[in-house]
Amino acid sequence: MRLLLGRALVVILILGAFLSSSYAQTAQSSFSGNVLDPSGGAIVGAGITAIPDGHRTGTTIASDEAGHFVLPLQPGKYTVTINANGFLETSQTVDIGNGATSLDFILQLPELKQMVEVTAGTSYQVAAISSATRTLTPLRDVPQSITVVSEQLIRDQGMTSVAEAVRYVPGIDIHQGENNRDQVIIRGNSTSADFFLNGMRDDVQYYRDLYNLERIEALKGPNAMIFGRGGGGGVLNRVTKSAGFQPLRAFSLQGGRFSNKRATADFDQPLNSKMAFRLNGLYENSRSFRDYVDLKRTGVNPTMTFVPNDRTKVIAGYEYLHDRRVADRGITSFQGRAAAVDPATYYGDPNNSYVRADVHLTSALVEHQLNRAMIRNRTMFGDYDKAYQNYVPGVVSADRSTVALTAYNNATRRKNVFNQTDLVLPISTGAVRHTFVVGSEFGLQLTDNFRNTGFFNNTSTTINVPYEKPSINTPVVFRQSATDADNHIRAKIAAVFAQDQVELSPHLQVIGGIRFDRFDLRYHNNRNNDNLARVDNLVSPRVGVVVKPITKISFYTNYSVSYLPSSGDQFSSLTTITQQVKPEKFNNYEVGLKWDAMRDLSFTAAAYRLDRTNTRSTDPNDPTRIVQTGSQRTKGFEVGLVGMAMPKWQISGGYAYQDAFITSATTVARVGAHVGQVPHHTFSLWNNYKIHPRVSAAVGLVSRSDMFVAVDNSVILPGYVRADGALYVSLSENVRIQGNVENLWNTKYFTNADSNTNISPGSPRAFRIGLITRF
Repeated sequence: MRLLLGRALVVILILGAFLSSSYAQTAQSSFSGNVLDPSGGAIVGAGITAIPDGHRTGTTIASDEAGHFVLPLQPGKYTVTINANGFLETSQTVDIGNGATSLDFILQLPELKQMVEVTAGTSYQVAAISSATRTLTPLRDVPQSITVVSEQLIRDQGMTSVAEAVRYVPGIDIHQGENNRDQVIIRGNSTSADFFLNGMRDDVQYYRDLYNLERIEALKGPNAMIFGRGGGGGVLNRVTKSAGFQPLRAFSLQGGRFSNKRATADFDQPLNSKMAFRLNGLYENSRSFRDYVDLKRTGVNPTMTFVPNDRTKVIAGYEYLHDRRVADRGITSFQGRAAAVDPATYYGDPNNSYVRADVHLTSALVEHQLNRAMIRNRTMFGDYDKAYQNYVPGVVSADRSTVALTAYNNATRRKNVFNQTDLVLPISTGAVRHTFVVGSEFGLQLTDNFRNTGFFNNTSTTINVPYEKPSINTPVVFRQSATDADNHIRAKIAAVFAQDQVELSPHLQVIGGIRFDRFDLRYHNNRNNDNLARVDNLVSPRVGVVVKPITKISFYTNYSVSYLPSSGDQFSSLTTITQQVKPEKFNNYEVGLKWDAMRDLSFTAAAYRLDRTNTRSTDPNDPTRIVQTGSQRTKGFEVGLVGMAMPKWQISGGYAYQDAFITSATTVARVGAHVGQVPHHTFSLWNNYKIHPRVSAAVGLVSRSDMFVAVDNSVILPGYVRADGALYVSLSENVRIQGNVENLWNTKYFTNADSNTNISPGSPRAFRIGLITRF
């Protein structure tokens, strides 16, 4: 594989050099300018397309953080078109002579009625993001596999959770996470910590909601150069809505099967020409198809935007999320398969089981344009209070008459403070354009963990319950056992990084960067007053090459590295043994293709190999020692398609093939064993078709092949095909009724698991009706 990637890189470089050389002999002029709003503020990410007379296609580029753009062009007449979300498109004929031509464009706001149309007509496609490179970059120019779940797709599918959001993202599978947190498996690597909010780490184990999001970005492959430690398989970055200068009022009410009740609100109001306020809110009170399981959650997220002048912008925000639900570990297994019980069967005492999270997030962003340079500083403070108490189904007796149950509770309190500073400097030297980014990140994380074990009748940690009726109300006393956690952890993070995006020509781009992280962990065991420490100095490089034979097609290759410290992604496993263990290492090799087949339709394909090394294992000759002999590999291929396939037909989905397996033996897995919960084949496709100017219908398919629950390969979850549907009717310009149906065929299936005896059944057919207003 490495040889194949090496040859591919050589071919791409040779091809790029040839195209670059050919272009350099003909291009003699440049066209530059700025894209501005009516107040003179910079418009970031505007699309600038220059089409020469007599041609049907041309060159496209996106404006940078200063609204600036530079296009190398041959002399001649061009039709230049500028478009940006929320503004009217404008076109102008420009005569490019020898040398440099400069022109500024001021985009106008549309009338209000054009902004509030609620029919499902907005494209699912997102053209550019900034999280992958710290600069706003078109997706086709990023040498990495990325899937963006847009706000429109979130709304059309009625998504409310991370699990629902990644359902149509190729290469990402959802883990049960003990049914008390978000946890994903990206390219064969499971993580509960690689979650980010506007590029800032949001790593506590809790359930996130989507009520205040503009989009979710799934960046696959190691991402330490941008995001720091972890991110071995990839990361999920949520981008929140912020206050803008276009008034908006949006409300939604939703109800459905299993007593689903949910309401959201979005209020955006400019206070004057320099200040705007926005408020997003959430309330939900719903039950589940699972017996006794329900959830209640509320959220509020005010933001303020202040623009004192045309070079400075300040955004401040606060979010409070309260989530409380009944803890539910799913059902057990028997003889290598999920137990043949009613999918609603509950194990344990629901009246004594809970999951609770209270999250406070405060953030501030300051951006300032200093001549050509952009200085950006972002700070986020997070206060997390998470606790859960649950009953865990265990092994079934040989005669299938009883099931073993255990119980425990766990509490985590964490305070995070992170500060990031970036300096972005674009420089052009002839036909070559550099975008330099240098930055730093500093962070402090203080964590307290406390766990109790459940003693049934205050005597035994295990109880056997009837196989058919495992719900109980047996008295349980929760107290600490000899090994339960009671600790305080301090993690200090300091990082610097540098990156250069080089556009050698319109046909060849190179990106290279390196990051240095100092991860300093101090661990105090409150039970015995042990103090442990480990410091890791992590160097994470990334290099990528993009070759564009024509503007709309790019071929790329990249290599990237990430590290996971020995304390794990939640710092919880540092011991006198593991404090000597080196970080795990992730090496990713990837080649891919990105094609904007139409203006609003993108096709992507990627092949990769991801090696995870330095994984830990118990020494078979000395159980008191940990050795680093474990390793795993994921080889895969994925394709994605998103956007407008036809003027009335929107699609989003893809296919992924993954082969994740153990490459060196450990005490729990043999060489060649399959990594748990990584199916070989997944497929998803969401189709939304506008039947009438006021009526749209959608259907989606989700398919997954068989997969093992855990790395011991002893329990299998069978594959399945599931269909979803939706109908949208616009009663007026501002009001839409939306109906969503999950699992149209009422297929019986199992979504995921946490262990061989903790398996989550999929929901039977469920429907939701929603009323959405926007004005």
